[in-house]
Amino acid sequence: MTTLGSVLGVTSVAGLATGLGALPVFFRHRVTHRVYDAALGLAAGLMVAASVFGLVIPGMEEGTLRAVMAGVLLGGGALLGGNYLVPHLHAEYREWFPEGGATADDAASVETAGGVGDADSVGGAGDGEDANGNGEDASGNGEDAGNGGGILSERESSLRKALLIGGAITLHNAPEGLAIGVAFASGLEEVALLLAVVIGLQNVPDGFAFAVPMAETGMSNRRVIWYTTLSGVVPQVVASVFGYSLVGLGTGLFPVSSGFAAGAMLAVVFRELIPSSHGHGHADAATGAFLVGFVLLVVVDAVVVV
Repeated sequence: MTTLGSVLGVTSVAGLATGLGALPVFFRHRVTHRVYDAALGLAAGLMVAASVFGLVIPGMEEGTLRAVMAGVLLGGGALLGGNYLVPHLHAEYREWFPEGGATADDAASVETAGGVGDADSVGGAGDGEDANGNGEDASGNGEDAGNGGGILSERESSLRKALLIGGAITLHNAPEGLAIGVAFASGLEEVALLLAVVIGLQNVPDGFAFAVPMAETGMSNRRVIWYTTLSGVVPQVVASVFGYSLVGLGTGLFPVSSGFAAGAMLAVVFRELIPSSHGHGHADAATGAFLVGFVLLVVVDAVVVV
């Protein structure tokens, strides 16, 4: 039987992959919204396929359809409920990348109340229009402060963004660690290893998606990579221990537990990733990346199972 130490090791390796996704922050001025949205789509495709092939189907093979579906509803409900307690990513993404071509330094102190619009370069030069596209300066003359945006101190802006990012990452990564722990504790080593591989792959674009806006707060690249890596390792390791212990309390809990993890992951995809990837005019790129991610997981699943 797999030991808790093995679970921690496998989950940690999967979580460390999040840090790989943060490496492009060294070139963040060249990152376009198209690339960013495609990364979100890729992560979404991987997560949907992992939920179906790695959690729902194995859960139904070990238990009943009713148990798995109950878990899916519970997991999705728990994730949606968490949105009321923890700030989430996509509602604030537009503030991290102002329309008016703000640089990384400007983004640390300027937030706009509008959207990103058609700006193609993340953190790079835009066309000088504000979020409403009326040709006015994005930073304005101080009037925007009364409209929900305005000029904030660097410390206030950075702290707010850090809290938003931390909440979003926790919601994304905890269900993934839970899935690995549940699978290992249920004696489904092949399923657990498949999930670890898939989650590791998915963590790369996930880390990229969160590291770029974090870098826009003015934080050093080294700290961005460090915090992004921790954001993947810590929630997944803690959740894997919880999942491992939960199944250990009784037999026959894998169907509900796997359904719970799948429901939470699916809710993350449709509540956070897809809306974020379709808000900047690059829905086709995001959709194509979604399909690539889904197919990639199916191929990995076939290789691991064989």
